[in-house]
Amino acid sequence: MQFVEPSREYLAETLLAAGPGADTLCAGWRTQELAAHLYLREHNPRVGLGMVLKPWKKATEKAIAKLAAASSTPESFAALVEKFRAGPPKMSLFALKTVDHSANLSEFFVHTEDVRRATDRWAPRALDADYSEALWVELLKRAAILYRSVDLGIVLVNPEGPRHVAKRAPVSVAIIGDPGELLMHANGRTGQALVSFEGQPDAVTLLQTAEVGL
Repeated sequence: MQFVEPSREYLAETLLAAGPGADTLCAGWRTQELAAHLYLREHNPRVGLGMVLKPWKKATEKAIAKLAAASSTPESFAALVEKFRAGPPKMSLFALKTVDHSANLSEFFVHTEDVRRATDRWAPRALDADYSEALWVELLKRAAILYRSVDLGIVLVNPEGPRHVAKRAPVSVAIIGDPGELLMHANGRTGQALVSFEGQPDAVTLLQTAEVGL
């Protein structure tokens, strides 16, 4: 659980360094939409519901767009990021350490990379071994859901040794990479994840064109 607060800090710094109007890997979102998303999911329960329940989706998108539009200048954007950096309100479920860890450890890593990797020049971070292991554990909890739409068996392979069968099927593909890279791939950032594949060529091609993530 000790990795969430530093991850929040690093994500805030990454957003500030990019500034408003910068591209991200989230389709249709610039940095101010991403910052609005991060802030609202912790501070507005109704908006948070729209991120997981379709009936609330339009209201959530509208709230994000409204806050993003109000955060398009360097000053207003920095103010929004600082509100996110300050963390959730005391009465929020996100203020509970177990919820914070479960909801934000992977979220903050992926969104940090959404900003970092949206540029032409980027390099993977050298992650602390314990942090990398924590990301691996979180990935295993969600892997079956994230690859549910793929019509293949999926085996996740960590170069450090662990393997995990995320989904069983007659034909499988192994996805090989460091935990952070596997997490990016599983969350649909397939073109920017530094992973390799082992399997039948047609199966690998199918995976590379499949819809992955939520």
